[in-house]
Amino acid sequence: MTNSVTSLLHAIDTLDWDRVLSVLADEVRLDYTSLWGGSAETVPGPEVVARWRALLPGFDATQHLTGPVLADGDRRTTTVRGYHHLVDGERRSTWMVAGWYDIRVAGGRVAAITLHATYEEGDRALTEAATARCAAGAGGRVAA
Repeated sequence: MTNSVTSLLHAIDTLDWDRVLSVLADEVRLDYTSLWGGSAETVPGPEVVARWRALLPGFDATQHLTGPVLADGDRRTTTVRGYHHLVDGERRSTWMVAGWYDIRVAGGRVAAITLHATYEEGDRALTEAATARCAAGAGGRVAA
């Protein structure tokens, strides 16, 4: 079954945090080192949701587009383009990350996410503006 990946990304883009939590395993190994550096880490599912809630609603829109999801045992792989759009007055900016996901599932739930970023376009500093909006409780889809 590949719907755990599709369900997760759809729930993230629609800010359906209950659904995100239901798709995540109790603990999730996150590896975004190809994008941000640092080290992979294992984080409780609710903490993953809290981190994403402190960032993603600050964008006016996000869209994670994948290619076909390939399943091999507990492994799911797919190409991805993640678009993060922010409107600030007359300024409209998009940060896009392209690459592929290597996702592991356990019991139908996402237990590990590794992003292999291949390139990005736009300004990754938009993440700082989105985070600030969330912290301030206004802007983007914070009230959604």
